[in-house]
Amino acid sequence: MRREIAEIPDAVARLLDGSKEALAEAGRGVRERNPAFLVTVARGSSDHAASFMKYAVELTAGIPVASVGPSVASIYGAKLRLSGSACLTISQSGKSPDIVAMAESARNAGALTIGLTNTADSPLARASDYAIDILAGPERSVAATKSFVNSAVAGLALMAHCTGDDALLAALAELPGHFRKAIECDWMEISGSLTGQSSLFILGRGPSFAIANEAALKFKETCAMHAEAYSAAEVMHGPLALVGPGFPVLALASRDASEPSMAEAAGRLAEKGASVFLTSAQATPAKMLPHVDTGHPLTDPLALIVSFYGFVEAFARHRGLNPDEPPNLRKVTETV
Repeated sequence: MRREIAEIPDAVARLLDGSKEALAEAGRGVRERNPAFLVTVARGSSDHAASFMKYAVELTAGIPVASVGPSVASIYGAKLRLSGSACLTISQSGKSPDIVAMAESARNAGALTIGLTNTADSPLARASDYAIDILAGPERSVAATKSFVNSAVAGLALMAHCTGDDALLAALAELPGHFRKAIECDWMEISGSLTGQSSLFILGRGPSFAIANEAALKFKETCAMHAEAYSAAEVMHGPLALVGPGFPVLALASRDASEPSMAEAAGRLAEKGASVFLTSAQATPAKMLPHVDTGHPLTDPLALIVSFYGFVEAFARHRGLNPDEPPNLRKVTETV
């Protein structure tokens, strides 16, 4: 896992160079289709990348996005009315039967299908009108890292080409350098607040909420520790009942319109005695974590997850666990 985290900058550079033409072509295809809506199909970390894309698409293109459960096609055999839409599927292996079945069903129903996969010649690639090889390279760690980041970057590049967003394309081109700096951010200060705890909250808002969900999954996978992701707005309702003195909270704030509300939520939790860490200079009274400013609100969250990956791998080993061999898990899970 540590080696693959270190490979993220080069993997992203490889994607932006090697799949540039395929991403531009797919972007043109989406623009020409001008879909009334877009659906996403994915599971696990890939579904978190799809959730990240929901915010990105809605913010950049104004196209509403909804997640579709793969079992709608594979188990229930339902036929969705998808004519005039686009369908984005994300799968590292590209061969999970339920993901492929939903992609085929969407295509047959009239959707324009785009598949993001780390396996170029896969059933999912063949079921897609546009197949994008994310070029992450072999990923052997059970916990996905570079494949998640490359999926998200590929999705952003796709939409940048679709909308003609030169500023986003320029920000993407700078990501390898930003990610090298993000890997160097040391978040081990958090570890002291996790000692003796069995659970924590991870907060986000907008695109960073999808990143919070990915971070929570990685805590469970690698550290045998329960983590729950919440919107910084939603945590102030029912979940607030769990927050007491010393309760650990990680708030993943980006440099976007949500940063002030993230800082406000983090501050309110800190005032209740929680041990709160925030990736923002607006951290008072929460504790500020080092973070990389990428210069674009949609690429900032990806730098945060890269820093988090470095931390969670180190924290797992700090707890005496091997993050490369989590119990009960294997690299590829094929569901029907």
